[in-house]
Amino acid sequence: MKFGSSFCTLNVGGRRFSCSAELMKRLPLSRLSRLHRCVSESELLELCDDYDRDRNEFFFDRHSEAFSFIMLYVQHGKLRFVPHMCELSFYNEMLYWGLESSDLQPCCQRRLDDRMSDCFVHFFPEEEPRGPREPQSRWLERMRRTFEEPTSSLAAQILASVSVLFVVISMVMLCASTLPDWKTTETLDQHRIIEAVCIGWFTAECIVRFLVSRDKCEFVRRPLNIIDLLAITPYYISVTVTILTGENSQLQRAGVTLRVLRIMRIFWVIKLARHFMGLQTLGLTLRRCYREMVMLLVFICVAMAIFSALAQLLEHGLDVETGNQDYASIPAACWWVIISMTTVGYGDMYPVTVAGRVLGGLCVVSGIVLLALPITFIYHSFVQCYHELKVRSARCTHSLSADFIN
Repeated sequence: MKFGSSFCTLNVGGRRFSCSAELMKRLPLSRLSRLHRCVSESELLELCDDYDRDRNEFFFDRHSEAFSFIMLYVQHGKLRFVPHMCELSFYNEMLYWGLESSDLQPCCQRRLDDRMSDCFVHFFPEEEPRGPREPQSRWLERMRRTFEEPTSSLAAQILASVSVLFVVISMVMLCASTLPDWKTTETLDQHRIIEAVCIGWFTAECIVRFLVSRDKCEFVRRPLNIIDLLAITPYYISVTVTILTGENSQLQRAGVTLRVLRIMRIFWVIKLARHFMGLQTLGLTLRRCYREMVMLLVFICVAMAIFSALAQLLEHGLDVETGNQDYASIPAACWWVIISMTTVGYGDMYPVTVAGRVLGGLCVVSGIVLLALPITFIYHSFVQCYHELKVRSARCTHSLSADFIN
């Protein structure tokens, strides 16, 4: 945007701020930096509420005091909350100007996290308004919601219930097929028929959801759809291999492969995440807390390396001939460390020397402390993810109800 002069005026909530065009380029506020790159007045009005060409003045209907604190952050590099202003309101102003919670000072970040945890408030990107759609696109959208959103309508709830029923039946049949009494010829034939019906339902459901999806590439990349593919594909591979090789074929080595492929159908259980918010919350929590999970793994690995080396030395290394043979190597001692740190204690191996028992006590206590450190972060993330999914579900249900009324 070619400004009328080297300086422009930002009118935020009736309060004017003078700003040079060069400074606007270097501002960490994404809205103002995008404002400088505009080439037409229509683009300007997408970022600000009004523009006065004569005075080169931009108008923003936002909180002026909050923006003054944001400008102090631009000048001095420290961002804190406005006194006597709600933390969530100030955070909303930050998002408007293009800042994140990480730009706040650590003390203010803790205040914001506590406030969001107490109020269960989460900020979502606004959905773009959609214009009137053709009857065919409305029908496809209705079909997509029926298959993707179980709470969108009565038909979607019935379809979700049928899908869950098929998942339960397939899991029961998979578990029952490993029982000795179920390995008769008649029972195996019945099992194959039920299994084929379940696979047929899952295949038809997956194909329909793929056909009515908005973006086919995005559909293929979704984790739940990948799991559906992993659950369905082994059945067709096993059937194809059986047809090609035959039961009395010389390629008996394929039997192990077929058994592995059949066990892979246990992925059907994960299909329940499509219909239950609890499993969705678990997946979202694990995705957001991967740093904490890695930190927990590092804690365990470091402690395991230290305690296993000391245990092998105290139980076996000091007296190789009469020492405890269960601790003959450090990898063998690692097994004892991991079951001690997690307070499982199978009893298959245990220290017999006094020094080894003292080390075992320290190992158990340190395991409890190390495992408890990241759990608090994971717990808070789980609570936030659960309430975030509830808010999204309620928002989706509200929008669907409005569409139905209209």
